[in-house]
Amino acid sequence: MQIAVFDTYVQRPDGRRMHFDILVPDEGKDLAAVLAFGRSYLASKNIPTESLTASECRFCHIESASSEVERDIAESGFSIIEMQHCN
Repeated sequence: MQIAVFDTYVQRPDGRRMHFDILVPDEGKDLAAVLAFGRSYLASKNIPTESLTASECRFCHIESASSEVERDIAESGFSIIEMQHCN
């Protein structure tokens, strides 16, 4: 499966900058849906969801999905790779 990777940065209420990737199927590169996935992820972390807009979330590249990412996408439509200050 080919996936689209969206590089995402969000300012946390504590001042740290979160960095995570939102992964979706290549054919699912609809930015509105990607932002909705990102807001869902932020809500699960108790981070204000209004902090995520198109200026913080940008298409980066296409790559092959790992089996774990494929499983996440099959279950919820997207996958997240946490990079910095996500916990």
